[in-house]
Amino acid sequence: MSNETGRNKLSVHVRWRPLNELEAICGQIKQQGTTVNTSSLFSISVDSQSPGNGRPWTSPPAFKAVLGPQDGNAEVYESVVAPAIPKILEGHSCNFFAYGHSGSGKTHTIVGYDYEKGRELGLCLAASRKLFEALDSQRVGGRRTDDEDEYKLGVGFSLFELRKNIAFDLLNGQKECHIRQGADGKTHIRGETELLDGGRVRVQPLTQRACWTFDSLREELVQNLGRRAVGSSTVHDQSSRTHAVLRLEVINRRLIEARMAVVERESELVPVGKRATDIAIEEQMKGIMKNAEGAWVANPDYQVNQRRIDEAEAERSSYEAHVAAAEERVKALLSSEEAGCLGGKMVFVDLAGAEYQTEKGTQSIKQTPQERQEGRQINTDLLALKEVIRAWSADDPRIPFRLSPLTMVLREHFVGAVRGTSAMIVTVSPAKSQYAATLNSLKYGSLVGTASL
Repeated sequence: MSNETGRNKLSVHVRWRPLNELEAICGQIKQQGTTVNTSSLFSISVDSQSPGNGRPWTSPPAFKAVLGPQDGNAEVYESVVAPAIPKILEGHSCNFFAYGHSGSGKTHTIVGYDYEKGRELGLCLAASRKLFEALDSQRVGGRRTDDEDEYKLGVGFSLFELRKNIAFDLLNGQKECHIRQGADGKTHIRGETELLDGGRVRVQPLTQRACWTFDSLREELVQNLGRRAVGSSTVHDQSSRTHAVLRLEVINRRLIEARMAVVERESELVPVGKRATDIAIEEQMKGIMKNAEGAWVANPDYQVNQRRIDEAEAERSSYEAHVAAAEERVKALLSSEEAGCLGGKMVFVDLAGAEYQTEKGTQSIKQTPQERQEGRQINTDLLALKEVIRAWSADDPRIPFRLSPLTMVLREHFVGAVRGTSAMIVTVSPAKSQYAATLNSLKYGSLVGTASL
């Protein structure tokens, strides 16, 4: 969001999870959070675990809130996500990230595990429920809507994971998708390519599932989250080895149909554009020849049929205009006064478990070669995310979104969140056995928090 100086800001929150029975026997990290009056931000201190070193590590004032083991998902939702709902209802975009080492509670925070009890709903489901409650009271253009009305507001959601620089569409059987940057500078996630009659080629966008009730969204989400890849790491036996990205968007049937029309117009353009290119190449090739020395020169026996080229180009331009008109239709729907909150987005990112190097004197964790390879890629993504947040918060003219696939796919959400809000939840364990990982997470969170000041 923008503050009084026009800069974007991302707030960072810390969540300490409870100890399990085994961890309680081994003891917990001594930590303390204090506020700094001038900034109303928290600074966190944790005691050193190194023998002979009694100096605690203390962060700068970088955290907006510190949530303790006694705080459930309901408290986290009220602190972090609830303030964003009004912005969604104004059509803005809001982003939420869960960062932490494996086993620190990221997935529990974002998704939750007890889907029937409201207190332990993950942030994405709690936000969905509140969003549906708000949408049910909305009236589009001052009129009531029913379940079959094209104006009725619902929530469309997309769910994909990033693993080894590849996106997998979890709503479409984990189909591999391609991450591409278009000529417009935007990042596109493209799914399957269909060959249709007449040479048409339809490139399916990332699947978006339309839901008109909270119960239907919850059922779909829980079912498809089960497809997410997990691995048995040395830190956690069900460690998320991918970044999971869940997008929620306020939609209606008119918006869905308008976007489908864009895909259809693009498919119609493909054979026409190919034909225009082929004709131009064919005519140009006929108009040249090799001379006795092997050099290409004009062919005196053939006159390039410029009229044929121009007619093919005119046809292509006509179909390109059809695509542009379909795209303008989508933009018009999203910007019209009667649309209200149409197009408002919430993006939840459950980042892969952060990997770390242990410091001298701390417990050593052995990793398999596969874990080390995955860890390097995860760290690359997380460092890229930090750099993007730093540049975005500073309003830098060049934000390095292309540093990793993760930041590429999040580009539109950072750009669209200028008038929305963004937040990161750093999940940490108070167990002494995970001191090194916890300290690493707090350091990352403090760097992100201070970069956003």
